[in-house]
Amino acid sequence: MSAEVETMAFSGEIPWHGLGVEVLDCLTPKEMMVAASLDWTVSKYPLFTYVNGEEITLSDKVLIRDSDASILSIVGEDWVPNQNAHAFEFFTEFTEKGGMKMHTAGSLKGGRHVWALAKLEKNFTLFNGDRVEGYLLFSNPHQYGMCIDVRFTAVRVVCNNTLTAALSGKANQIFKSSHRVTLDLDVVKETIGLAKKKLDKYEELAQFLGSVRYTDENIGEFFEELFPSMSTKDEAKKSRNFKQAMLALTYQPGIEYAPGTFWQAVNAVSYVTDHIMARERDTRVYNMWYGSTQVLKQKAMKLAEEFAKRS
Repeated sequence: MSAEVETMAFSGEIPWHGLGVEVLDCLTPKEMMVAASLDWTVSKYPLFTYVNGEEITLSDKVLIRDSDASILSIVGEDWVPNQNAHAFEFFTEFTEKGGMKMHTAGSLKGGRHVWALAKLEKNFTLFNGDRVEGYLLFSNPHQYGMCIDVRFTAVRVVCNNTLTAALSGKANQIFKSSHRVTLDLDVVKETIGLAKKKLDKYEELAQFLGSVRYTDENIGEFFEELFPSMSTKDEAKKSRNFKQAMLALTYQPGIEYAPGTFWQAVNAVSYVTDHIMARERDTRVYNMWYGSTQVLKQKAMKLAEEFAKRS
């Protein structure tokens, strides 16, 4: 499909990045897994080398995708694979009870990173029309050094920005599990049972950010901290992303909702990171959830709250 996105399925409107095959919005988790071509398994195999013509078995193992013998990673003896079917099983109880619907699933980086995204039935609308939807993202990597990760995320519908719920307190917990133990789905469910509470807290923070206006001075300071330049005094030396974010305040979709506030400042950062910074569409797909832009958006949310409290 592309360099980063190997396979992908989605329900609803075509994603802004234009990748994937469309499916019905009523698929079970297992059906979504099959539609996204993720119905494969991984296995560990012995790893060998030769020294002076003698075969030596190494302590590490090679992780291989069984369907096509693709080498995914070199892992340790105690590394426990989490099969895709087990990951998708996590959503079954929630979808059967009507609390979620499978939305998107796919494989990145040649199968090394598998994800599934379910849409929460709960959502909210800000400032007479700015709609935000909640999602649960399950990341199931088949790569050494990466953890299984289940987290809440949100999407601002008007511009398809993925937002980071950088919230304080226990409601900001993200479930992570190493591959040294077998994943216990019941433990995951206990942690992620806070998802609706997270959305409520996110709404509270968004309302607060939308009630505080930025100034010409502090909005520059806000973007400068996120997109630093060689010189804070010389406008000509401001970073390209700094300038893009400043411009996004005037043209990004949804500027009519709480204009001139830190809510718009946060969304300017999300718009630039999701839609402008990465040249390739599939690179954006990876970065908006896992890469540098995800970290930047989380920082922007926390920083906006700090600036708004000081204003």
